[in-house]
Amino acid sequence: MFMLSNLRPNPGAKKKRKRVARGPGSGHGKTAGRGHKGQKSRSGGTKPIWFEGGQTPIYRRIPKRGFTPPDPTVYEIVNLGQIDAKFSEGEEVSPETLKAKGLIKGKIERKLIKILAKGEITKALTFKGIHAYSKTAREKIEKAGGRIE
Repeated sequence: MFMLSNLRPNPGAKKKRKRVARGPGSGHGKTAGRGHKGQKSRSGGTKPIWFEGGQTPIYRRIPKRGFTPPDPTVYEIVNLGQIDAKFSEGEEVSPETLKAKGLIKGKIERKLIKILAKGEITKALTFKGIHAYSKTAREKIEKAGGRIE
């Protein structure tokens, strides 16, 4: 009869965990399946993944060059073509308005913004609070009648 107290898993569905080093009667006593002596039989006896058997390792064979600054200056790049597509004549371009129009992502307080000259600008816009401009971008903005403040 089917009752909750009679429920059992199918025979062979549950396998017992191998318990090593629990005496000679277990069949895994004494050396606990690790063989005799040597590095691999000891606890913590593994070589690091980059170890090459005593050969000079790859990280020492390859020459090291250059320098990576710990805190590099990284600019969020915005092109003039993108600005021209999103802004209308006489508008102000600032980090806040660039964020609002979806041209920069993330927190604007932590970002440095640089305007590059890719694309054309046809509208006179006022740029405020932008951290850097390429030389050509400055020329294009001023040629279109815009101002950089």
